[in-house]
Amino acid sequence: MEDTHVPFETPVSPASRDTDAPWRFFYDSGVRHSMEYPEVPLYFWLDQAADRHPDSPACIYHNTRISYAGLRKKAEIVAANLRAHGVMPGDKVGVMLPNLPQTMVAFWGVLKAGAVVTMINPLYMEKELIHQVRDAGIRHLISHGPCWPKLGKLRDQLGVERYYITTAAEGLSFPMNLLQRFKSGSEAAVRVPYDGEKVLPFSALLKGGRRLSEPVDNPRETLALLQYTGGTTGLSKGAMLSHYNVASNILQMGELIGYLRGQPQTVMAVLPFFHVYGLNTCLVMPTLFHAAVVPVLRFSPRELLLDLEKYKATILPGAPAMYIALLQQRNKERFSLKTLKICISGSAPMPQDVMRQFEQGFGARIMEGYGLSEASPITHMTPAQGMRKVGSIGLPLPDTEARIVDMELGTVPLPPGKVGELVVRGPQVMSGYWNKPDETAGALRNGWLYTGDIASMDEDGFFYIVDRKKDLAIVAGYNVSPREIDEVLYAHPKVREAVSVGVPHPSRGEVIKAYVVLKEGERCDRSEIIRWCRDRLANYKVPRVVEFRDELPKTMVGKILRRVLRAEEEEKLRREAEDGESDKQPPAGVPCRDFF
Repeated sequence: MEDTHVPFETPVSPASRDTDAPWRFFYDSGVRHSMEYPEVPLYFWLDQAADRHPDSPACIYHNTRISYAGLRKKAEIVAANLRAHGVMPGDKVGVMLPNLPQTMVAFWGVLKAGAVVTMINPLYMEKELIHQVRDAGIRHLISHGPCWPKLGKLRDQLGVERYYITTAAEGLSFPMNLLQRFKSGSEAAVRVPYDGEKVLPFSALLKGGRRLSEPVDNPRETLALLQYTGGTTGLSKGAMLSHYNVASNILQMGELIGYLRGQPQTVMAVLPFFHVYGLNTCLVMPTLFHAAVVPVLRFSPRELLLDLEKYKATILPGAPAMYIALLQQRNKERFSLKTLKICISGSAPMPQDVMRQFEQGFGARIMEGYGLSEASPITHMTPAQGMRKVGSIGLPLPDTEARIVDMELGTVPLPPGKVGELVVRGPQVMSGYWNKPDETAGALRNGWLYTGDIASMDEDGFFYIVDRKKDLAIVAGYNVSPREIDEVLYAHPKVREAVSVGVPHPSRGEVIKAYVVLKEGERCDRSEIIRWCRDRLANYKVPRVVEFRDELPKTMVGKILRRVLRAEEEEKLRREAEDGESDKQPPAGVPCRDFF
């Protein structure tokens, strides 16, 4: 995609720019540099939508529609019942659900009870689940029927006092709810041992007419969300996010797309609610626009195209893998997506070739963003309407400061064009990690959040992520960014997905290995990939090994798990060393074309 330069009413000369925050001059027209952030409970925005637009749909799920007034009422009934079952202000309540209407009701209900929401991935393995539940101190857990076999098996180890279990059928209205119950499949086969005391149906939280909306005296300090990180550097940590943190972030994002206010909006909620990116953009932020949310239980590219057309979606938050999948659909041009106004991409770098093809094919502009759980999560975003730059994550959000500092000590701010660690500061940044003072001290210094990402900033204040600190490969003494190699691989006309990894080598430290998934029907060999890279990269950056796969390991939001592939290679080397076969590694200094 070529840089798009949008003229400004008053051009800004370099000499008159704010050298500490040059990005402010490249915000879209009407976007404020700084705002007031009211210190109110996060659920204030739900209440405001319910007061001003009581009949507007808050949730559309197949044949079920819940208005904003209805969503508030359900949430407050859930809050009252949670209190009756012993949930007190400040308690941690786990929400372990896929994208269902019940997830939205549960989220707001827990907040209305004055408790802290802890979102949990329903696909967690036993070790991950035990760690998060016990680390957070969760005593009440709202979950999904298909999760019960795992939860039931771990009851003694989890220490949860009370479970509330729902099903996909409960999110539907008559007659689809009955049809869903009689469908064959894992949900229908699960028998949950409801006992009326320790294991209850979710419907028990919706009984009666008593409602509760617990006041929050200090939204700046009171936790709304204990959001666990992805665990990419060991066991996941709970980022402590206050009502003020999360509310500030949705207001910052809402400012960037504020031109959509006053018009009916529909958000297609494909991203999982349990992920902080999906939670922010698909569940919380829609309240600012009194937008309808369409929860998507399972991602299917074909079904998503049908739903985008059917529901006349206007906002689509997603991840690169999702946009790639949509581009791969046959006859995609038959779908009318004229209502789609904004697509948001996050969780992983968006290959520029994919962005160009998507925008040309579907006509909707992609806003690429950057963030992390510790920042509620968004810190940077490309303008919705104005100038963009190739490969940039965009500009810091309003009231967000960002710097590039040296990677050794992290104390020296670096000038434009220099590469270092990205640090950020703003109202959306967490107060720390739950019960982890040492990790908090390492991540938060003098109010700055150290992201662990290597980046640069240009003279206009546009930021560029180079790579994660831990993802940098060191090849023959050179620092190599796998992301740069990934971009080259994605540009190959036969490649659907690709990722590169630095893998251990006995004499060169590391060499680059590329994992490639080809487009359907395409044929390609290793030598073709190597030639393609050699024509576009310095020799030491060219992959020495290429492995073709049918798919790549990913998170639930489509982020390719580079660390999983690296761990596979390390385990392979360990086994080879034990078998006395480590001498089978390619010899140092041999050109890559001779490896095959």
